[in-house]
Amino acid sequence: MAKEHSFDITAKIDIQTFKNAINLVDREVSNRYDFKGTTFEVTFNEKAKTLVLIASSDNKIDALKDIVIAKFLKQGLSSKVIEELKTEDSSGGNRKMTFKVVDYIESKEAKKITADIKKMKLKVNAQIEGDSIRVKGAKLDELQKVIAMVRGGEWDAPLNIENMR
Repeated sequence: MAKEHSFDITAKIDIQTFKNAINLVDREVSNRYDFKGTTFEVTFNEKAKTLVLIASSDNKIDALKDIVIAKFLKQGLSSKVIEELKTEDSSGGNRKMTFKVVDYIESKEAKKITADIKKMKLKVNAQIEGDSIRVKGAKLDELQKVIAMVRGGEWDAPLNIENMR
């Protein structure tokens, strides 16, 4: 057995799962009665990491956003994977809502997470490595306590636990 165990805390998302959720949104909205005869569009730009929703009114765009979040949750993604950037008027009297896809932990939040882990006073070591946080410890029980704290906390980024060794 290994002397030291570790895991990574990241905010990476599975792009294929994300795309599947967007496809489900398209399918559901095209079949909904309240969207019959109205214009709507859901566009995901993978390179720019943006999601754009276009609908005919404020009510429709809010309903579209709710459907997107519901589909994310059904696919096992957090509702925090998108962050609203702006809502504006679009051509043809439509409304346009732009979101950025959050797949990273900001350095300020990473520092807060490592500080919270250190406050637990367990024999574990947490250090920031690029866009993830590596937590190392000799006892699996202590690492599991850290995982429970991370999952139970209220964070800005959608955190995932990966590479448990």
